[in-house]
Amino acid sequence: MNPLLENDHARLLSMLRSLSFEKRKVTLASGKESNFYIDCKRTTLTAEGHWLVGRLLLDRIHRLAPDVTAVGGLTLGADPIASGVSMASWLAARPLQGFIVRKEVKGHGTGRAIEGPPLQPGTRVAIVEDVVTTGGSGLKACERAEEAGLVIAGVFALVDRKEGGREAFEARGYRLDSLFDRSDFMGDEG
Repeated sequence: MNPLLENDHARLLSMLRSLSFEKRKVTLASGKESNFYIDCKRTTLTAEGHWLVGRLLLDRIHRLAPDVTAVGGLTLGADPIASGVSMASWLAARPLQGFIVRKEVKGHGTGRAIEGPPLQPGTRVAIVEDVVTTGGSGLKACERAEEAGLVIAGVFALVDRKEGGREAFEARGYRLDSLFDRSDFMGDEG
């Protein structure tokens, strides 16, 4: 990690723990049951959280996939993340375009699966995700992006629950990088 961002990293973790983390039984989007839940939108949609997520993931993207020119993911969890990264990239004078991947293509209007500025086939992109469990949402975003001719340079998440998502991405040839993982929230229980 960039030493200049260590305080931001610690602050974001503190915010995620206090605003987004709940230790309770819940059924996840994957259908799996869990004894904890992390709703990152409670953090990423705060002004400070938006800024921290943007700075931290932009740093990771620039270091691990420096040739990307756009960042996006599956709506809704990825929306504030892609926005934060795009905003931070503009302020850093290395702009990345943001985009949103629709869960379902609308039967009216433009019928696009990818919303945002036009991206040409061959554009190298970073896919962002809030919480990775099995990888289903991120893989759907990757699939839709590739159908649009985009090239996936990496997948970047806020939290990896360490429940098979990383392996699912790797099996499809994608590299997953996350700012945090299960142990940052569950400690030794993780």
